[in-house]
Amino acid sequence: MVESLEIGWNQVEQIVDSALAEDLGSGDVTTEALVPANQEGKAYLRAKSEGVLAGMGVATMVFHRVDSALRVKELVADGSRVHPGDRLAAIEGKVASILRAERVALNSLQRLSGIATQTARYVEAICGTKALITDTRKTAPGLRILEKYAVRVGGGHNHRQNLGDGVLIKDNHLVALRSRGVGLGEAIEKARQHAPRALKIEVEVESVEQAQEALSAGADIIMLDNMNLEDMRQVVELARGRAVIEASGRITLDSVCAVANTGVDLISVGALTHSAKALDISLDLETK
Repeated sequence: MVESLEIGWNQVEQIVDSALAEDLGSGDVTTEALVPANQEGKAYLRAKSEGVLAGMGVATMVFHRVDSALRVKELVADGSRVHPGDRLAAIEGKVASILRAERVALNSLQRLSGIATQTARYVEAICGTKALITDTRKTAPGLRILEKYAVRVGGGHNHRQNLGDGVLIKDNHLVALRSRGVGLGEAIEKARQHAPRALKIEVEVESVEQAQEALSAGADIIMLDNMNLEDMRQVVELARGRAVIEASGRITLDSVCAVANTGVDLISVGALTHSAKALDISLDLETK
């Protein structure tokens, strides 16, 4: 299963413009005071640590939104593994424009490359199993489209983009329903009656007994929340292809291989986005 690396550039443009407005404020007073408006130069984006590159198109957009006359040559494509010292892109034009764009371009590239790198580590850790690594909605507000793109670049897959993408009955939904005398099986039936017919019904469970109830009620996907390995294996055996089985909850690089070997189909990992360390990338300026 390979997911498309396409991205909605109109939405990305809005994100970039918002980030530039935030960073530039009333203007780059330092650059305006010190750098002549007509000074030309060249800069390189350079990797300072090893990882998987993501967000080159976003960085290029940042430079062009600041100054459409800047000439950006991408030297490395998204999805490539980079090493310290690698030149990632060359930017030529007004030095002042390059400096105004520098921080937003680097923030975007570092953040997205960190997510792609983190995702690639998880994907590599389960190599040889049938499981797929997926993300969650634990993304930075306003940046979901970019962060989920970076997950795909790293070899992972996207779970729901938003709350309208699928039915996911979680513990707090069940708490609310139980107060009205509605059980798990009835909740699944109610969701199937009222949600759009094309949507899958997923249920979060915490025990083998709950998983059995969800299977009996015809859930399409069973999410095993913080379940131990033996219970996961038991649910996989009970399901026997009747539902997709997803593991979730406090899964780390150290534990993900053992989880994958239980036979689950999906492993959702919030750490892909909420805990990824930014990849170290710099911009080095050369004046003419």
